[in-house]
Amino acid sequence: MEPKGVLIPIGGNEHKGDEIDEGFSVDFIDDGILSHVVKEAGGPDAKIVIIPTASSIPDEVAEAYIQAFGHLGCTDLTVLDIRSKEDSNSKEALETLEACECIMFTGGDQSKIAKHIGGTKAHEILSRRYQNERLVIAGTSAGAMAMSTEMVAGGSSQESLLKGAVLMKKGLGLIEGLVIDTHFIRRGRFGRLAESVAIHPTLLGVGLAEDTGIVIEKGNKFRVIGSGMVILFDPRGLTHNRHAELPKGTPISLGNLTVHILANGDEFTIDNRVVKVLPMTASFI
Repeated sequence: MEPKGVLIPIGGNEHKGDEIDEGFSVDFIDDGILSHVVKEAGGPDAKIVIIPTASSIPDEVAEAYIQAFGHLGCTDLTVLDIRSKEDSNSKEALETLEACECIMFTGGDQSKIAKHIGGTKAHEILSRRYQNERLVIAGTSAGAMAMSTEMVAGGSSQESLLKGAVLMKKGLGLIEGLVIDTHFIRRGRFGRLAESVAIHPTLLGVGLAEDTGIVIEKGNKFRVIGSGMVILFDPRGLTHNRHAELPKGTPISLGNLTVHILANGDEFTIDNRVVKVLPMTASFI
């Protein structure tokens, strides 16, 4: 069954010197990323829940998003700072998640989202409503990475393309066909995502640049939004992949890894790997 909800994973935003460095900056609003989230949720009257679970500074990050959504005319904003599975199973959390039209996961550490929300009643509500209702679930940085079933949980960019440089864990499983990495170009995470698809060669690797996201509809088709690029690693045609046999620390080699580079307005269908590029004559979204 095709899900009726919308997922919007976002690549985060680099620190500018006067903002909170957990996937948020003023450009995040001005470049239109959050405006797309609000539009998909039904407009500024939408009930939006901000979940800063991933953040180590949840109060500051939540306040930044309140101001950002307020800048776009939104007033029905709730912060749900889940710090444990008990919080995820609380009456307050469940009632809040049942009533909202949009959920925004902030940046930080994606493992905290999986740890404190995964397998709880809150997780059940997210999954059920995403499948059966037009619930918008957006997430930046860690919030984007936690959406997939197989989740990049960490790893060294400096040691990329050596086996073991990437740490994989289970995410929320809202979408199964992807593995997502963020801050992709700025932080040089090409090798990290390459190892991710070497480990899981049936999945499409999605690398999101800062100020860039994808809007996923029906669980299968997405379009690119924002000012940067989306890098896709498609391993389905690999002719060489010995990742499972290599000892840890050994350089990885992959043959026939297909790479797509998409920009604002371009579209991609996940199941048959079809690219649709925005015509040169079209206006930017």
